[in-house]
Amino acid sequence: MNSVKLAPLLLIFVEVANKRSFTAAAKKLGMSKSAISQQIKRLEESTGQQLLIRNTRGVVLTAVGETLLARSELLSEQLSMTLTELDSAKDQPSGDFKVSVPPFFETDIVIPALKQLSVEFPKLIPEVVVTEKWQDLIEHNLDAAIFGGDIKDCNYRALSVGEVSEIFCASPRYIKQRGGLKTIEQLTEHKFIATAWHRDKLELFDNQQMNRRLVAVKHCAKVNTLVTGREAVLNDMGIALLPEFLVQSDLAEERLIRVLPEVRGRAWHFYFLHQYKGEKPIHVTRFYQLYCHYFAKASR
Repeated sequence: MNSVKLAPLLLIFVEVANKRSFTAAAKKLGMSKSAISQQIKRLEESTGQQLLIRNTRGVVLTAVGETLLARSELLSEQLSMTLTELDSAKDQPSGDFKVSVPPFFETDIVIPALKQLSVEFPKLIPEVVVTEKWQDLIEHNLDAAIFGGDIKDCNYRALSVGEVSEIFCASPRYIKQRGGLKTIEQLTEHKFIATAWHRDKLELFDNQQMNRRLVAVKHCAKVNTLVTGREAVLNDMGIALLPEFLVQSDLAEERLIRVLPEVRGRAWHFYFLHQYKGEKPIHVTRFYQLYCHYFAKASR
């Protein structure tokens, strides 16, 4: 006897037996009366026992039917409890929540977003992987990843977060020592600190991200993280092209100054990557919302 195939028949039997009516059970289950009758007939044939006696006033259980009802009601209740627990788990996600983020987003974006997420979903255990490199979601067991730049060809879903453009910065002391810049051509007279993606020719634009031009520069130092580049500029080592939001507080407090204010570097688009083909889990959706909120706030 195949218990898997009998399980749905038993659940239908419980409804008919409890309501003592094919019509009432059919209404409760959203099925036709004839379909209900056919399922009960299949159950009786499978068990080799008559379970119900039909009469003009409804349904009467046989002795075997009474015994089966007592056993099957537990099955129905357990299934209902399981589904309730699943709904509860959906509303209150728990367990590990692993995300990959760029290294210069932690302070004003990632941590505030995760703090709020933990308040709303206290059963989650956030795990943050800080890296500038592409992280494959499946390979690294990630729930989501924030990535800037050109996305590799993959089957993941990419939701827009926003854009970050670069500006030229230097310390006041460096400018006092070396003199200011009025034109792009004067860059060749200054020390330029290059990040990992800067080449010998910089891709530059106006403040509207138009009028693209390539400008050759000579690197006096190279760094592989933006945080290191910012520190080098703060320590008077030269001029660097850094993300605007990364240096906003430094500019406001005059630890750094913007040079060539009519010129910007490339605008980097940032994306929120996830692997869910249908509806995202509620905590993943919420983290995306929170990340976008703090990203926009930090970029103002």
